[in-house]
Amino acid sequence: MDRTEPRLTASVERGVATVVITNPAKRNAMTTAMWRSLPELLERLAADPAVRVLVLTGAGDTFCAGADISTLVEDPESAQGLTVAAEEALAALPLPTLAAVRGYCVGGGSQLAAACDLRFAEEGASFGVTPAKLGIVYPASSTRRLVSLVGPATAKHLLFSGELIGTERALRTGLADEVLPVGGLDQRVEEYAQVLASRSRLTQAAAKEFAAGRTDRDAHWAGEARAGGDTAEGVAAFLERRAPRFTWTAASTGSTGSTG
Repeated sequence: MDRTEPRLTASVERGVATVVITNPAKRNAMTTAMWRSLPELLERLAADPAVRVLVLTGAGDTFCAGADISTLVEDPESAQGLTVAAEEALAALPLPTLAAVRGYCVGGGSQLAAACDLRFAEEGASFGVTPAKLGIVYPASSTRRLVSLVGPATAKHLLFSGELIGTERALRTGLADEVLPVGGLDQRVEEYAQVLASRSRLTQAAAKEFAAGRTDRDAHWAGEARAGGDTAEGVAAFLERRAPRFTWTAASTGSTGSTG
């Protein structure tokens, strides 16, 4: 048995932060300590002006097989509170987020993947939402997010049955945005993350808020556009036929960039 200590690790390269879920002895199941540490880790990454995109993935050949069941035995309500807090922190991150999925993406793993903006999966991956197998009430916020992503019927199928679905059905229902052949996931994720990193963080942060239902923030983001300089830079770059150099960050204008 692999006795690697369960942990979350983060690295930053060329504007892309990669957070890796590591717990190989339990198919990268999230322990209490890992759930608790994720919001703080995300907060640090969001505050780093060098970070423009976040990729969440699992070590080895599995994304995340859910929450470590032993944590549910200890204190089910507290454990669920930690999973929801981590999920909400991921969903609220004012950066594009991408889940790179191999192998099992089940339970808490699907909860985290659904909280990302996009999900790229390798052929052969399996998705499942499994609280019905344990008699657990899936959180209301997580259920709403799942319904928004895949629709009521597919959400009910996943929640009622706890059955796993493959990449073909995940792609068809919206649980996966792209499916890559075995061996092609890393390259595609890297290429796409670099595309996102080259785009305006201002545009992305505003779009993320609006997509989450914050439709009362037009005036706020118009002010950010005036103060931040990305609009002027984008137009100038287009007219000069060069790549834009976008510089807006929440800190540059005093904005929190919150999507809550």
